[in-house]
Amino acid sequence: MTPYAPPLPTRREDLLNRLAEPKAYDIAVVGGGATGLGVALDAAARGFSVVLIESHDFAKGTSSRATKLLHGGVRYLAQGNFSLVREALHERTTLLRNAPHLAQPLAFVMPSYKWWETPFYGAGLTAYDLLAGKAGLGKTEFLGVAETQRLIPCVTPAGLKGGVKYWDGQFDDARLALAIARTAASKGALIVNYCEATRLQYEHRKVVGLDCRDTVSGRKFSVRAKCVVNATGVWVDGLREKDGAANQGDGRSLTKPMVAPSQGVHIVVDRDFLGGDTALMVPKTQDGRVLFAVPWLGKVILGTTDTPRADLDREPRPFKEEVDFILGESARYLHKAPSHSDIRSVWVGLRPLVKPQEDDGENTKAISREHTVLISKSGLVTVTGGKWTTYRAMAEDVLEKCAERQLIERRSAGVTEHLRLQGAQSGNVVQSAMAAPQGPHSYGCDYADVVKLPGAANELAPGLTEAMVRYAARNEYAIAVEDVLARRSRLLFLDARLAATVAQKVSEILTQETGLDTGLEDFLALAHQYTEIPR
Repeated sequence: MTPYAPPLPTRREDLLNRLAEPKAYDIAVVGGGATGLGVALDAAARGFSVVLIESHDFAKGTSSRATKLLHGGVRYLAQGNFSLVREALHERTTLLRNAPHLAQPLAFVMPSYKWWETPFYGAGLTAYDLLAGKAGLGKTEFLGVAETQRLIPCVTPAGLKGGVKYWDGQFDDARLALAIARTAASKGALIVNYCEATRLQYEHRKVVGLDCRDTVSGRKFSVRAKCVVNATGVWVDGLREKDGAANQGDGRSLTKPMVAPSQGVHIVVDRDFLGGDTALMVPKTQDGRVLFAVPWLGKVILGTTDTPRADLDREPRPFKEEVDFILGESARYLHKAPSHSDIRSVWVGLRPLVKPQEDDGENTKAISREHTVLISKSGLVTVTGGKWTTYRAMAEDVLEKCAERQLIERRSAGVTEHLRLQGAQSGNVVQSAMAAPQGPHSYGCDYADVVKLPGAANELAPGLTEAMVRYAARNEYAIAVEDVLARRSRLLFLDARLAATVAQKVSEILTQETGLDTGLEDFLALAHQYTEIPR
């Protein structure tokens, strides 16, 4: 067992002073979502010198807006993509072991309303168990009507024929991203949020580093690196176009976009609309999509949609038809159907789906959910696609591709497979309870450090204390109110109106800790957007 490592302080001035040092890194990563942080951790754990910059906050984009599921991909099984499912099932188990304070097994029930659904879906899920092998979390069970209703108390009883129970995993995406960032830092990586890449540096038309700018102070930096990894998710084409223009020599870029954004909408309602701690999964809605009702941190997440979207808005808004679709389908399977007025928060994420060059980007269901690694003529490494569950395997693949191109030396892989993430290094980890409200469990063994800070007994909102805000500023890279209420705490995603009521107090505490602009007004506008339901 790795001995407990006290968390490193994240005072911003110290981070920026380190960034200003005239040092040549082995690897510079652009992008602080799941993929970029995974690459930084794997590289640092292998002994490479690593710097990672993120233009906003860690997991600000897609990586904080997942459906909170660690899964092998039941629908990929239906498509016959067994290798992808097998890899994801292995990685699911790895993540559950390495971050037990942030991830746990979760039971799902598929209710059946036609006689053939239980045996049909049951057979597929039994195959899911076989692929998982020793990595399985529980055996698939065929359920009668009474057992289905016991597990999903609010399931629509009319016409219910039974159901199928199976197991997958659940996690807190934003806090997992933070745990990966802090673990990478503990291995020597320099991790800096609110620092944007402005330009790539070249020598003899080969990428040798990048220029970046602190978006808080405007301070500029030059970073030299043998290898630059573009891991900016749905926004990777922006840096690729800059690279293409630089290599073209005349300022024009002939680079074809590789990402077709797909919008996923999630609606949060109170726990009593589901009535239990088991998730509900509908494998095929009226239009062929998948619908989930997932208990999470004391609430229920309903979703998700899969809608093509051309723009790359950092805070995309839901379309009316998406909200109506989720509420309408929920009403078919939950006898206490939520309405617009029951929505506590609605949030949207853009998925970076990788499209073939000949694809028009209109049918996102047909576009690959797998990740892709491309290396340009200049040596810029771009990785996008994939999903949270396989972030660690994606990082290994990126470093393998970099070694193949001799951008870095080849070092043994697999170093992160048994590497406990920050908060889980101790053998006495506080176990997660994702169905329960947010609180101490998300810190794991670091919670002992949280309660030592001023305000440990002063609760600002359920599961959020003054001490937690101070800890976020001192040890978790938090600067803005949004950092605390959206990603260190998940209050914005759980109850946007409640988040708005405590924003002023959070801002005051952050100002005491950092002396920086906390973005209070911006957060209040964002909280309003998360409650603004299109009609």
